[in-house]
Amino acid sequence: MSKVQIKPVRPVFPSPAGLVTSVDAEGRPNIITLGEIFNISIREPVIVGIAIAKPRYSHALISASKEFVVNLPTADMVATVDHCGMVSGRNVDKFAAYGLTALPAAEVAAPLIAECPVNIECRVLSVQEIGDHDLFAGEVVAVHVDEDGVTPDGTVSTSSVDPLCFMNWEYWTTGQPLGRIGFTRRE
Repeated sequence: MSKVQIKPVRPVFPSPAGLVTSVDAEGRPNIITLGEIFNISIREPVIVGIAIAKPRYSHALISASKEFVVNLPTADMVATVDHCGMVSGRNVDKFAAYGLTALPAAEVAAPLIAECPVNIECRVLSVQEIGDHDLFAGEVVAVHVDEDGVTPDGTVSTSSVDPLCFMNWEYWTTGQPLGRIGFTRRE
Protein backbone atom coordinates (compact mmCIF):
# COMPACT_ATOMS: atom_id res chain seq x y z
CA MET A 1 0.00 0.00 0.00
CA SER A 2 1.33 3.43 -0.87
CA LYS A 3 1.38 6.43 1.45
CA VAL A 4 -0.02 9.90 0.76
CA GLN A 5 1.38 12.95 2.53
CA ILE A 6 -1.24 15.14 4.21
CA LYS A 7 -1.22 18.46 6.07
CA PRO A 8 -0.15 17.92 9.72
CA VAL A 9 -3.16 19.10 11.75
CA ARG A 10 -3.75 17.29 15.07
CA PRO A 11 -1.59 14.39 13.83
CA VAL A 12 -1.53 12.48 17.14
CA PHE A 13 -4.84 10.94 18.09
CA PRO A 14 -6.98 10.15 19.94
CA SER A 15 -6.70 12.41 22.94
CA PRO A 16 -9.15 12.78 25.80
CA ALA A 17 -11.83 15.39 25.40
CA GLY A 18 -11.78 17.21 28.70
CA LEU A 19 -13.56 19.99 30.51
CA VAL A 20 -10.93 22.11 32.24
CA THR A 21 -12.11 24.36 35.04
CA SER A 22 -10.51 27.53 36.36
CA VAL A 23 -11.63 30.55 38.40
CA ASP A 24 -11.34 34.30 38.07
CA ALA A 25 -10.03 36.62 40.80
CA GLU A 26 -13.51 36.78 42.39
CA GLY A 27 -13.82 32.98 42.45
CA ARG A 28 -16.29 32.69 39.54
CA PRO A 29 -15.70 29.36 37.79
CA ASN A 30 -15.19 28.80 34.08
CA ILE A 31 -15.03 25.74 31.83
CA ILE A 32 -13.11 25.22 28.58
CA THR A 33 -13.39 22.17 26.35
CA LEU A 34 -9.95 20.87 25.37
CA GLY A 35 -8.69 18.07 23.16
CA GLU A 36 -5.10 18.88 24.16
CA ILE A 37 -4.74 17.02 27.47
CA PHE A 38 -1.89 14.58 28.03
CA ASN A 39 0.43 12.92 30.53
CA ILE A 40 3.91 14.41 30.76
CA SER A 41 5.32 12.62 33.83
CA ILE A 42 3.46 9.59 35.18
CA ARG A 43 5.06 8.97 38.58
CA GLU A 44 7.16 11.38 40.62
CA PRO A 45 5.93 14.01 40.24
CA VAL A 46 2.79 13.29 38.24
CA ILE A 47 2.43 16.06 35.66
CA VAL A 48 -0.26 16.60 33.04
CA GLY A 49 -0.17 19.04 30.18
CA ILE A 50 -2.89 21.14 28.67
CA ALA A 51 -2.51 23.39 25.65
CA ILE A 52 -4.61 26.54 25.29
CA ALA A 53 -4.54 29.30 22.68
CA LYS A 54 -3.63 32.70 24.15
CA PRO A 55 -6.86 34.50 23.20
CA ARG A 56 -9.01 32.07 25.22
CA TYR A 57 -10.57 33.35 28.43
CA SER A 58 -9.35 30.26 30.32
CA HIS A 59 -5.78 31.02 29.29
CA ALA A 60 -5.93 34.30 31.21
CA LEU A 61 -7.61 32.70 34.24
CA ILE A 62 -5.12 29.83 34.51
CA SER A 63 -2.18 32.16 33.90
CA ALA A 64 -3.34 34.34 36.81
CA SER A 65 -4.40 31.63 39.29
CA LYS A 66 -1.71 29.05 38.43
CA GLU A 67 -4.30 26.28 38.99
CA PHE A 68 -6.78 24.22 37.00
CA VAL A 69 -8.81 21.02 37.18
CA VAL A 70 -9.01 18.51 34.34
CA ASN A 71 -12.47 16.93 34.38
CA LEU A 72 -12.82 13.86 32.17
CA PRO A 73 -16.40 13.51 30.89
CA THR A 74 -18.25 10.36 29.87
CA ALA A 75 -19.23 9.64 26.28
CA ASP A 76 -22.87 10.42 27.07
CA MET A 77 -21.82 14.00 27.91
CA VAL A 78 -20.75 14.69 24.31
CA ALA A 79 -23.37 17.41 23.65
CA THR A 80 -22.46 19.25 26.86
CA VAL A 81 -18.74 18.97 26.11
CA ASP A 82 -19.26 20.33 22.60
CA HIS A 83 -21.53 23.18 23.78
CA CYS A 84 -18.99 24.23 26.44
CA GLY A 85 -16.45 24.57 23.65
CA MET A 86 -18.68 26.76 21.49
CA VAL A 87 -19.15 29.75 23.81
CA SER A 88 -16.82 31.90 25.91
CA GLY A 89 -16.94 31.96 29.68
CA ARG A 90 -16.45 35.72 29.40
CA ASN A 91 -20.12 35.87 28.43
CA VAL A 92 -21.73 32.63 29.66
CA ASP A 93 -21.86 30.83 33.01
CA LYS A 94 -21.35 27.37 31.53
CA PHE A 95 -22.24 25.59 34.78
CA ALA A 96 -25.70 27.21 34.75
CA ALA A 97 -26.16 27.10 30.98
CA TYR A 98 -25.41 23.37 30.65
CA GLY A 99 -26.70 22.04 33.97
CA LEU A 100 -23.32 21.14 35.43
CA THR A 101 -22.62 20.95 39.16
CA ALA A 102 -19.53 22.60 40.67
CA LEU A 103 -18.00 20.75 43.62
CA PRO A 104 -15.24 22.17 45.81
CA ALA A 105 -11.78 20.81 45.05
CA ALA A 106 -9.51 19.57 47.83
CA GLU A 107 -6.33 21.49 46.94
CA VAL A 108 -7.11 24.21 44.37
CA ALA A 109 -9.70 26.97 43.96
CA ALA A 110 -11.05 25.75 40.61
CA PRO A 111 -14.05 23.44 41.06
CA LEU A 112 -14.58 19.82 40.12
CA ILE A 113 -17.44 19.00 37.77
CA ALA A 114 -19.66 16.49 39.61
CA GLU A 115 -20.97 14.92 36.39
CA CYS A 116 -17.44 13.97 35.26
CA PRO A 117 -16.28 10.65 36.75
CA VAL A 118 -12.61 11.70 36.93
CA ASN A 119 -11.31 15.05 38.23
CA ILE A 120 -7.60 15.92 38.33
CA GLU A 121 -6.52 18.93 40.38
CA CYS A 122 -3.35 20.64 39.14
CA ARG A 123 -1.01 23.46 40.06
CA VAL A 124 0.87 25.09 37.20
CA LEU A 125 4.60 24.36 37.22
CA SER A 126 5.41 26.12 33.98
CA VAL A 127 3.97 27.74 30.88
CA GLN A 128 5.74 27.47 27.57
CA GLU A 129 4.76 29.19 24.34
CA ILE A 130 4.68 26.54 21.64
CA GLY A 131 3.29 27.48 18.24
CA ASP A 132 -0.28 28.73 18.37
CA HIS A 133 -0.91 27.42 21.92
CA ASP A 134 0.74 27.73 25.31
CA LEU A 135 1.61 24.51 27.13
CA PHE A 136 0.64 24.52 30.80
CA ALA A 137 2.46 21.82 32.75
CA GLY A 138 0.46 21.07 35.87
CA GLU A 139 1.56 19.02 38.85
CA VAL A 140 -1.27 16.74 39.92
CA VAL A 141 -2.09 17.50 43.56
CA ALA A 142 -5.29 15.41 43.86
CA VAL A 143 -7.31 12.95 41.78
CA HIS A 144 -10.98 12.17 42.38
CA VAL A 145 -12.84 9.25 40.80
CA ASP A 146 -16.48 8.23 41.14
CA GLU A 147 -16.65 5.32 43.57
CA ASP A 148 -17.95 2.91 40.92
CA GLY A 149 -15.12 3.96 38.57
CA VAL A 150 -12.30 2.49 40.66
CA THR A 151 -10.99 -1.05 40.17
CA PRO A 152 -10.07 -3.29 43.14
CA ASP A 153 -6.37 -2.49 42.50
CA GLY A 154 -7.05 1.26 42.80
CA THR A 155 -6.91 2.25 39.14
CA VAL A 156 -9.57 3.88 36.98
CA SER A 157 -12.00 1.43 35.38
CA THR A 158 -12.11 2.58 31.76
CA SER A 159 -15.34 0.71 31.06
CA SER A 160 -17.05 2.27 34.10
CA VAL A 161 -16.05 5.86 33.35
CA ASP A 162 -16.67 5.53 29.56
CA PRO A 163 -14.22 8.28 28.55
CA LEU A 164 -14.81 10.60 25.63
CA CYS A 165 -12.01 11.05 23.08
CA PHE A 166 -11.31 13.62 20.39
CA MET A 167 -9.95 12.53 17.01
CA ASN A 168 -9.95 14.20 13.59
CA TRP A 169 -12.40 16.88 14.73
CA GLU A 170 -14.87 14.23 15.94
CA TYR A 171 -15.79 12.81 19.33
CA TRP A 172 -15.23 9.09 19.92
CA THR A 173 -15.57 6.58 22.72
CA THR A 174 -12.70 4.30 23.66
CA GLY A 175 -14.26 1.06 22.42
CA GLN A 176 -13.45 -2.33 23.88
CA PRO A 177 -10.29 -3.30 25.79
CA LEU A 178 -7.86 -5.44 23.82
CA GLY A 179 -5.83 -6.68 26.79
CA ARG A 180 -3.35 -5.55 29.39
CA ILE A 181 0.14 -4.39 28.56
CA GLY A 182 2.77 -7.10 28.69
CA PHE A 183 4.96 -5.88 31.51
CA THR A 184 4.23 -5.79 35.21
CA ARG A 185 3.01 -2.42 36.36
CA ARG A 186 5.61 -0.66 38.48
CA GLU A 187 4.52 1.24 41.55
